[in-house]
Amino acid sequence: MATDDTATAPATAPRPPRTRKLALVLTGAAAACAAVALAAVKAGGGTSAAVPGIDDAGALTTWGLPAARTLSDAAAVATIGALLLVTILLPGGRRLGPAQLRYLNWAAVSAAVWTVASVGSLVFTLSDLFAKPVSEIATLDVVADFVITDGQGRAFAMAAAAGGLIATLCVGIGSARWARFALLLAFAGLLPPAFTGHSSASGNHDAAVTSLAFHLVGVAVWVGGLLFVLVAAARREEGTADAVRRFSPLAAWALLLVAASGIVNAAVRLPSLGDVFGSRYGLMLLGKTVALAGLGLIGWWHRRRTLPALVAGRRRAFVRLAAGELLLMAAAMGLAVGLSRTPAPDSGIANLTPAEELIGYAMPPPLGNFPWTPLFTQWHFDPLFAFGTGGAALLYLSAVRKLRKRGDSWPVGRTISWLLGLAVTVLATMSGLAVYGRVLFSVHMGQHMILAMTVPILLVLGAPATLALRALPSVPKGSPDGPREMLMKLLHSRYVRILSNPVVASVLFIGSAFAVYYTSLFETLMRSHLGHMFMLLHFLAVGLLFFWVIIGVDPGPRRPPFLGRLFALILTMPFHSWFSISLMSSTELIGKGWWSLLDRPWVTDVMQDQYNAGAIAWATGDIPVLITTLILSVQWVRSDQREARRVDRQIDRGDDKDPLAAYNAYLASLHARDGRVLDAGASGQGVPSPAGPVPDSAPTGTGSEAADTPASAVPTPDTVKKDA
Repeated sequence: MATDDTATAPATAPRPPRTRKLALVLTGAAAACAAVALAAVKAGGGTSAAVPGIDDAGALTTWGLPAARTLSDAAAVATIGALLLVTILLPGGRRLGPAQLRYLNWAAVSAAVWTVASVGSLVFTLSDLFAKPVSEIATLDVVADFVITDGQGRAFAMAAAAGGLIATLCVGIGSARWARFALLLAFAGLLPPAFTGHSSASGNHDAAVTSLAFHLVGVAVWVGGLLFVLVAAARREEGTADAVRRFSPLAAWALLLVAASGIVNAAVRLPSLGDVFGSRYGLMLLGKTVALAGLGLIGWWHRRRTLPALVAGRRRAFVRLAAGELLLMAAAMGLAVGLSRTPAPDSGIANLTPAEELIGYAMPPPLGNFPWTPLFTQWHFDPLFAFGTGGAALLYLSAVRKLRKRGDSWPVGRTISWLLGLAVTVLATMSGLAVYGRVLFSVHMGQHMILAMTVPILLVLGAPATLALRALPSVPKGSPDGPREMLMKLLHSRYVRILSNPVVASVLFIGSAFAVYYTSLFETLMRSHLGHMFMLLHFLAVGLLFFWVIIGVDPGPRRPPFLGRLFALILTMPFHSWFSISLMSSTELIGKGWWSLLDRPWVTDVMQDQYNAGAIAWATGDIPVLITTLILSVQWVRSDQREARRVDRQIDRGDDKDPLAAYNAYLASLHARDGRVLDAGASGQGVPSPAGPVPDSAPTGTGSEAADTPASAVPTPDTVKKDA
């Protein structure tokens, strides 16, 4: 006898969704999150008693701030989860279906709540910082000044703006493109608060805030995706099994990201391992770790048992286990809110030097003379590039392993090139180059050149898109697009076609250097870890684009011929030399405001350092150009050899459609016609029209094939070029 509730449902009239049980589960999750958050805030010392003689923000701020933060985080996660379900998990096309439009309304509601909660967090944070009750300080001019001048104020304001814009967009959009834009906007609104608060004020704050940003993204994808997969399963939405199948690997990667980023953040915040058990912060962190382990175990059980049952049409086991998982996630989120209000033990924030406050780590020692050993002995961990390169290496190697497992080959040279490019990226972003790149313009320029002109050559020769297209499975015809189909559409999209134009790629590659260094943008970006990180990623991205156009082997929009690529490379490099020479001959210090803030007694001549930066840019630019020219020449020769072999195979098969043979036949027909015209003119006969029929015979020689080729089938030279 069937025990699943779907087995007893009529075939023609499915049972209505269990909205009451679903509402009960969601209410229970919200209550669990709030209760754990309030208990954690109390246990962590976030509600310290007022001290006589010292101003206090009042009970409303004491309890209202964690409540607003909890509600803001939960609403942001719900917004991202709903948009994930609409754009990625549920099957659909360019136009959103009825089910997707319903969940788009859910996203609009949660985004509106996110906006209100972010505004509340902003006001309560202002009250907490100035130790004044909300009624005394929450005036329009004070709030506006807080938003303009303070990082936390700007962060909450950006989150509120993102939520409000999403809530407005989701009401009127009906296409998948705009829904994907709303999802990107939601992630953008989630991140700014990560760059303020405890993490941003700690030592090594760049590692702290970056790991926290990764942590938030992982939690949002994991918790939000699970929430709305559960809602879709409980409401018996069509395509729920496909949604869960797509969410399963996404949840696994999110779990890995949450665990890795949590370890990094804990290592930065806790001075020693003993503080895990000897401090309130450490104990709450330990509780969150236990919850995370339990969630990982539940996810493993999902993949082993409940997911196959759901695919077979049995929903009850999945819904029950997912509901329990959601409650445990809500408790973990409550602990996270408590951690945000709990001071880390002996963080030493008050003892930070001005250099540590600016760059996030202690001022390095003098670089000294050749061989500049500190460049190889000083290391600084950066979670963004550590997680990024590690994930890229794992994905690439797993795809190669998948090809080998099914008997397909993959060039070893491409794998070596890809891994070597990632290794050089680590060297440029976490070695002494990264340490001194924030305090010496010359070293920064070397870091820039490596990321923009060396790493891209190695990465594009690894052909990651080609590997992904071969490793990812194809979906059946008529089914919703899978990752492989989405990647193929992206590679041939209008945006990629515009960006991969040689003129556009060259302008971005060279123009961005002038735009960054010869405006105030360089100093602005250097003043924050987020700006510096964005600058490095930008240099890497424009380098990848330029060298992909020149020597890339991945598929994409139609590229210019090899001669055109060589011409683009030759035209671009003089502008790079011009940029380098302009740095060497400049009499004005670039980024003067930033360098003046740093206490560098061992830097005696800042203009000489800038001259060295220009010299490094000039010297290191020529070698990659030479290597690129050689690679392009080899690719050109190999392309001609492949074309020659293809023509030889066609001739060996006796293929009458061989383009060269057809072109020879066309030339022979023209020669025969010209001969008839001359003979007719000499004998006084009428001259045939050029558009007339081709003679039935042709002179012997290379073009004698034309005797059997009708004129209407003879290709023109343009046709031959297209075929070739």
